Amino acid sequence: MPTLPRPEPHQHRTMAESFGVDPERYDRARPRYPDELVTAVLAASPGKDLLNVGCGTGIEGRQFHGRGAVVLGVEPDARMAEFARRAFPVEVAKFEDWDPAGRTFDALVSGQAWHWVDPDAGAAKAAQVLRPGGRFVAFWHVFMPPEEISLALADALRRAMPDSPFSGNYLKKPSADAYQPMLDKAADGLAATGAFGEAENWQYAWTQDYGRDEWLDLLATQGGVTVATPEQRDRILAEVGAAIDARGGRLTTNYSTAAVTAVRLAA
Repeated sequence: MPTLPRPEPHQHRTMAESFGVDPERYDRARPRYPDELVTAVLAASPGKDLLNVGCGTGIEGRQFHGRGAVVLGVEPDARMAEFARRAFPVEVAKFEDWDPAGRTFDALVSGQAWHWVDPDAGAAKAAQVLRPGGRFVAFWHVFMPPEEISLALADALRRAMPDSPFSGNYLKKPSADAYQPMLDKAADGLAATGAFGEAENWQYAWTQDYGRDEWLDLLATQGGVTVATPEQRDRILAEVGAAIDARGGRLTTNYSTAAVTAVRLAA
């Protein structure tokens, strides 16, 4: 029997809609974005009217709002949107289906979310809502924990969820290079519209220290785990927790925040 191709991320709706199961945990555990990225986006945009696509619980939106941006969020998960509304307005819709009602913006940002958007339809909508000179920026965190923790996670996922698309060996050696195809796909979608200048990649390296419980809190919000059954999740967290205990109960994670950005050309 032939192997069917895996769906593109934006077609994997079960996983895309799994992050709102526990918005409080998601917002508490997920890392913030580098201040340098926020500064770069605001400096490269013609103004401070900002559209936050896939805003989730509002993590990046709050960072931009705190720097003086006027933020509007678009988020398909009503549970996440309700949480984000504590800080700024949010409209519930898939971005491809969202009606901007004639509104336009100086910047469109999307943190950890653009891969859930159809790259072609999303790029066309971005061209529609950005003013000439407006800045498109989609960005992702690449987290690189110590090797023994990556190995423990990959092994735990394989044992607990052997059919998961996140059970592959690529998890054993995460790197910024693994995200380049995602950046390229976003850039290709923008280029196909003919409405954007040449895309650039921005990259920011940083580290964060975690205690055992903090790391497991973060792990429970990752895509491979949010779709697990409670029993599968507990098994995965227990195995990874044992690996953290074996190294003294703490770890330092290297991060690379990778962005793809382009400017909306004049009509």
